[in-house]
Amino acid sequence: MKEKIKNIFIQGPISPEFIAKSIEAHQLKKTIGAHNIFLGQVREDLIGGKKVNAIEFTAQEDMANKVCHDIKENTFKKYDIHCMHIYHSLGIVKTGEVCIFVFVSAGHRDTVFNALHSVVDNVKEKAPIFGKEILEDHTHNWKENK
Repeated sequence: MKEKIKNIFIQGPISPEFIAKSIEAHQLKKTIGAHNIFLGQVREDLIGGKKVNAIEFTAQEDMANKVCHDIKENTFKKYDIHCMHIYHSLGIVKTGEVCIFVFVSAGHRDTVFNALHSVVDNVKEKAPIFGKEILEDHTHNWKENK
């Protein structure tokens, strides 16, 4: 049987309501003692003296979903976590808006701290997700994942 690969992508910014509902859904899981959340938002950087107004995210979606699936599976093997979710924006996300949401739950805090750091670094390093910074004068700059 073929393994189901979850779509991590959300069109546009990730809303505070979506994040809150994700957290709320985990209150029923009584074996969880710790959650750790990473929220990445678009910064108003200066590039060549011009402000970044937004980032337009694109991806090789099938490949990125597979890479994130593999990251998730490897994380479950390495750490004693109960659940993990990865969400990333596609399309235009304005400065101040959330573009990536990673949520890890486990029995203990040390586990979620270590697991979350690993997951975020691996997504940034391995997933074919690209950001084009849209500057205040409507020119653009391809963003480098750091």
